Amino acid sequence: MSVARELTLCLPHLQLAARAWGDPALPRLLALHGWLDNAASFDRLAPLLSGNFHVVALDLPGHGRSGHRPAGTWYHYVDYLGEVLAAADALGWERFGLLGHSLGGAIASMLAAACPQRVERLLLIEALGPITADVEQTLPLLQRALSQRRDLAEKSLRVFADIGEAAAARAKAGDLSLEVARIMVERGIKPAPEGGFVWSSDSRLTLTSPQRYTEAQLSAVLRQITTPTQAIFAEPPPSYLPRSVMDARIALVPDIHVVRMPGHHHLHLEDPAPVAAAILEFAQPRSKDLPRRREEHEEEQTGKKHVQD
Repeated sequence: MSVARELTLCLPHLQLAARAWGDPALPRLLALHGWLDNAASFDRLAPLLSGNFHVVALDLPGHGRSGHRPAGTWYHYVDYLGEVLAAADALGWERFGLLGHSLGGAIASMLAAACPQRVERLLLIEALGPITADVEQTLPLLQRALSQRRDLAEKSLRVFADIGEAAAARAKAGDLSLEVARIMVERGIKPAPEGGFVWSSDSRLTLTSPQRYTEAQLSAVLRQITTPTQAIFAEPPPSYLPRSVMDARIALVPDIHVVRMPGHHHLHLEDPAPVAAAILEFAQPRSKDLPRRREEHEEEQTGKKHVQD
């Protein structure tokens, strides 16, 4: 099993930290974590994939050990698209696969549609496109974002006495086990000047998005994903990923394979073995003459029931 290596990638406006696993000669897989997570989100999954892929997991801008965006800018997810491409360029990767969880999966979905010439496979965990909003929410979202941006300077960072206290807070906020929360927290905190620890992530990440696509706008994008795609979802689904909405999105993607398995939102970190098995099975060479089926069936694997679409 591969041991992680630390990388630093220089982008024009900031530096990104990253972790890498596997032989660089293997197929390339760029891993993108979720909101307020970091590259350690893949610490348990990536080693299981490293015999088949060269995995590089980024700390997205403002997260983990990566630099923060310049003062006066937003953390709108669209800006991540150019930064992910810049990271791939810094790695010398022209074509590569994308593995994304949650926010990272939203970024990966949009990038696969916008730049099909760069993305050779799309692997999604608990994601298919970003969170959307009804058109009536356009102005309220903008007003809320502007108000929060104005008030942000008055807020102080929470100070934790030690890593254990920070991990307990992260576990409670994210419905995570304490063990899993500690994996990400150890990469996501820094010493506070007055003692203790504070989050290393940019506080601007917590601001409301000033703009969101409507579901109709997102549908027009998802239809253009031609890259072979796998989407893995936890059962039961969280409230912010309703089954009806995700099923409608799935129906738009021409070449998609869906796996549903018991777990929570961070199932790739809580129980990585079945997630890795599903990814590796999907990654096996497939005959171009055999169309991918979209029928439901159940199978038993490692003692758990999985439903594949």
